[in-house]
Amino acid sequence: MKVDLYKQTGEKSGTIDLPKEIFEVPFNRDLVHQALLRQLSNARRGTAHTQVREDVRGGGRKPFKQKGTGNARQGTIRAPHMKGGAIVFGPRNNRNFVKEMPRKQRRHALFCALSEKAREKQVIALESYKAKEAKTKEFSETLKKLPIERNVLVVIPAKEEIIQKSSKNLPNAKTITVNYLNIHDLQKFHTVLFLKDAVEKLKETYL
Repeated sequence: MKVDLYKQTGEKSGTIDLPKEIFEVPFNRDLVHQALLRQLSNARRGTAHTQVREDVRGGGRKPFKQKGTGNARQGTIRAPHMKGGAIVFGPRNNRNFVKEMPRKQRRHALFCALSEKAREKQVIALESYKAKEAKTKEFSETLKKLPIERNVLVVIPAKEEIIQKSSKNLPNAKTITVNYLNIHDLQKFHTVLFLKDAVEKLKETYL
């Protein structure tokens, strides 16, 4: 599959070949959905925590005597129905949200998502980005010259401080290395912009 290749000035300089093993895979909706749920679940942190009876302070003696008060008998103020007492069936911070998925399935789901982006004409390539220093304004102007509709995921071959710092404060752009490509970002961002070197790195990493 071929996609358009652009210069930093916004001019089209030709096309670039994308590996068919990655960008021409039939879309499997269920597999992509499963991979997305796994990623979101594994990112969860069990911070919500309620107290059970053994965690509530106090309650060492009866709140009032057994008989003669006209109230129902009570043994402790730590009971769930008492004010300030324990919580029944509340969230605990020892819950594990991790979901497992075979590596081959995860990789195939990623290929499905990339292939669907390519079929929808939402993948473009950039020859290179050169700047003397990290400037958000300059990087933003470069993106405006490219056919990007809403937001963009910029894929770079390895850590590049200038690009990463330049895009850090842009609300409609995110920079990611090839090794960290994931389902969630591919679903979140409309356009995927590959640096030319990132395509070669993609072949080395996944093929």
